[in-house]
Amino acid sequence: MDSTAPIKQDPFASLKIKEFRNLMLGRFLFIMGLRMMGTLVGWWIYELTNAPFAIGLIGLAEVIPAVSLALYAGHVIDISEKRKLLLRGVSLYWVCAIVLLGLSIYNDKTDMANNLQAHRSLFVAIGIYFLVFCTGIIRSFTGPCFGTIVGNIMPKDLLQNATTWSQGIWLTASILGHAIVGFIIAGFGHSGALISVVSLVSVGYLFIAKIKPIPPHVDLVVNQKTLESVKEGLRFVFTTKEVFGALSLDLFAVLFGGAVAMIPVYAVDILKVGPIGFGWLNAASDIGAILIIFIITLFPVHKAQGKKLLIAVGGFGLCIIVFALSKLFWLSFAALLVSGILDGFSMIVRGTIVQLKTPDHMRGRVMSVNSMFINSSNEFGQFESGVAAKLLGVIPSVVFGGAMTLIVVLTTWFKAPSLRKMEY
Repeated sequence: MDSTAPIKQDPFASLKIKEFRNLMLGRFLFIMGLRMMGTLVGWWIYELTNAPFAIGLIGLAEVIPAVSLALYAGHVIDISEKRKLLLRGVSLYWVCAIVLLGLSIYNDKTDMANNLQAHRSLFVAIGIYFLVFCTGIIRSFTGPCFGTIVGNIMPKDLLQNATTWSQGIWLTASILGHAIVGFIIAGFGHSGALISVVSLVSVGYLFIAKIKPIPPHVDLVVNQKTLESVKEGLRFVFTTKEVFGALSLDLFAVLFGGAVAMIPVYAVDILKVGPIGFGWLNAASDIGAILIIFIITLFPVHKAQGKKLLIAVGGFGLCIIVFALSKLFWLSFAALLVSGILDGFSMIVRGTIVQLKTPDHMRGRVMSVNSMFINSSNEFGQFESGVAAKLLGVIPSVVFGGAMTLIVVLTTWFKAPSLRKMEY
């Protein structure tokens, strides 16, 4: 018998731990409510303004506070009792949903002259932007808090399994939230959708409240000044090549390789498949990501994880180039599906590397930097796609993005050998 063969781990091992199970149930309900509210807000703003640019401002209103406060949020998470801080954030998000529900009820009143209705719509739109800004502040604390708590409550030997479940639960909740809210809006209006959001967040709060308090780590210097604490967290990320390399890969792969922003253009003008084809193209990468997360949950990645991570991100870049050049719907769908599989794989490996390499007393700061990288890449990636499409044309811009992803992978391969050689 080969004594070096990996020990087969129960794929459901993490879920057998009550603390983790309650955290994941709470996270699933909270993220589902969060995504429902985000999708609803985009639809609602377009109804009020009839301006696509107004939808873009929603992302800007949320990402500015989320990224700006990320480093400070990490410091606060590390010096705080994490369960209490997370519950406070979920509670504040619940308050924002309640206020939006009030705006919805106010906006539904139609017994007035057209000019008064216009003023009311402007007031509601401003209120929505303000609340989105508030949720961006809340998100800068709640997002990293979930990852920090996972690292604190799980034993090291279960971190890969726990990270896989955590990523899968987040992705499933996100997709369901996006998909279900449209039907709820159609059947019950904005108010019905917001009542659903309030209900989901409320039940999610109850599950999170069941986990035990998680005080600051004994190694943490609680009296350390905020600026010094933030610098320490950044210093750790930038000097730990495995962590910095993994985060940089995600940042630049999504920044340059994200084809999602151009999918509507491909569906209408290049592939000419209409709204149904657009729906399938839009879902392809998510289907691939869920598929690989399910597979890795049952069959964890053993050996050479760092090298496989780099190969996966390189494959992602190639898929984007294939999608860019394809004139066939089935080939475009397949390219996006495989890109989702590779992105899901890299997401799990990257998340596990960050969890394993981060000391307990620094988890809040490192998870906040991770959150900042993700927020930056998603939001600015859409901006980059739009600018590149305007300057180069749609197809060359997407090819450029895929090629830049390959260059980033090659650079990381040679500049971060510790990441390439990493195993866990």
